[in-house]
Amino acid sequence: MGFPLPDTVEELKTLIGDEISSLRSAVRRTAEGPVTPAPGAEVTTPVRTLAPGPTLPARDTSGANCLCSVHDPDATGTCSVLDAIPASAVLLEPVHDETGAVLDFRIVAGNRIRSAEWLEAPDRQVGQRFLEARPGAASSGLLAGLSDVVAGGGPLESRVVDYTEQRLGRLHRAPLLYSAARCGEQVLATWRPVQSQTELLTIDAQFLASLGWGNWDLLSGRVTWSEGLSRIFHAEIRMPWTLDQLCDALLPGDLTAFSEFLTSVLAGEEPAWTRIRFLVLGEVRTLDLLGRPVAGTDGRPWAVNLVARDLTPQMRSRRRLAETERESDRLRRQAQAERRVADALREALLPTHSEALAAVGLAVAASYRPAEADAAVGGDWYKCRLLPDGRVLVAIGDAAGHGLDAVARMSQQRHALAGLAQTGASAGEITTWLNELLCSDPAEQTATVVTGHIDEARNLRWADAGHPAPLLLRDGEAAPLLTDDRGPLLGALPGYAYETTTTPLRQGDLLLLYTDGMVERRGEDVTKGIDRLAGLATRFADSTPQDLVDKILADPEQAGLEDDACMLAVRLG
Repeated sequence: MGFPLPDTVEELKTLIGDEISSLRSAVRRTAEGPVTPAPGAEVTTPVRTLAPGPTLPARDTSGANCLCSVHDPDATGTCSVLDAIPASAVLLEPVHDETGAVLDFRIVAGNRIRSAEWLEAPDRQVGQRFLEARPGAASSGLLAGLSDVVAGGGPLESRVVDYTEQRLGRLHRAPLLYSAARCGEQVLATWRPVQSQTELLTIDAQFLASLGWGNWDLLSGRVTWSEGLSRIFHAEIRMPWTLDQLCDALLPGDLTAFSEFLTSVLAGEEPAWTRIRFLVLGEVRTLDLLGRPVAGTDGRPWAVNLVARDLTPQMRSRRRLAETERESDRLRRQAQAERRVADALREALLPTHSEALAAVGLAVAASYRPAEADAAVGGDWYKCRLLPDGRVLVAIGDAAGHGLDAVARMSQQRHALAGLAQTGASAGEITTWLNELLCSDPAEQTATVVTGHIDEARNLRWADAGHPAPLLLRDGEAAPLLTDDRGPLLGALPGYAYETTTTPLRQGDLLLLYTDGMVERRGEDVTKGIDRLAGLATRFADSTPQDLVDKILADPEQAGLEDDACMLAVRLG
């Protein structure tokens, strides 16, 4: 039969209740009273004769062989029902140490069922210590489990124990299914061998695959859950949830899907499958549900079987992966945006060289190489331009840091230098003013710079603030310019007055200004890097400024730059 889909949880619960009431009424009518025979019909009652069965040996009920402290031969007690249990069964009395902890158990009573050929029947071990009768109980974890039962940790229910024991020089092993519960101050324990490998794998699969199953008997109202389903819903196995409780735990957005699923099962359709989310102890758990009706004699579903697989860990991993992908995508877009900004800044801040420099006999080339492949520009910068007074400004610097923050500081320092150069001041004065600018701003970091002018007489008048000295390539040999007036880093020492050094230049000389990224290597003295760069400049001495810069950067000795690197080459014609 079909059911109209409910719009609320209460309507769904009402639908379930109505279906259960209808089912019980129909079954009750079928079961009520004898059928009235037709007139004249003879009513006979068939007589069933049972064949005599084998005679069982009488059990000794005198109490002589039973050590149970509550045994009463004339009453039905715990010991008297052990024989009715279709598995190995014992009544255990805990043995405590001086601290009250369970040290062992004493076997008070037992039945005659052997769980394995190599294991003695429990009734033959009455009076023994449990570890004496079952020496493998400690290593298998069974003793600890039984101790937990005594301590009030709840019963053991179908725990698989891989029991191993050495007997008569041979090692024996059997997977046993143990259950145990308190019986007053004692413990009643039962066990049986796992019937097959399939049963063992089924038990393990509930844990390994996060599976569980449940049965809802619609006639009696009895609900049975497996340990796997109890674990999924964080519920006590002895207090499984009713169908109404499942409805109460639904996420609102899954009401329709669960209603379709459950109504199809109640209508006798099989199998039904769906994916449903439940709110369990404040956590959203995602389950794949497979439902199957259990039909009664009238063809209607008298019970409902559900198998659930918990997908919560996978869904949690997918969410984390999606969040990671979103964050990676955001960072990628941010990097692309920064790259576009940096490209624009590089074009604005590190432009190509004007024809005015060529007009005064200078051939100029420059190159910038970031240490990070994704960075278009960093804190390194250069400046080379013809000033109104006829001098040529040459400068190179390094603002601390990387990325757009370093670009911002580089831009400020470069533009400050360009403005100060218009005053006609000397290189030392310009450097002194730059230092005061950095020292007066608490947000600024340190920087290095070489500032100089090439005048009409072909003299280089320059000042150095913590920066590597330029290389002079003359007559095929390259060496650093010498000065006794090298000053500290910009921003390090307020009030410091930088001096100007004069170096005469000749036609054909090449000045190579560079940042420390060209010569610094981790674990190596910087003088080795300067010598290496000078050697490369010497090797390519006959090249044009642009070819010389390109060849130096392409040379294997300069591979693997660890910092931003910038070069400015100026040849006097």
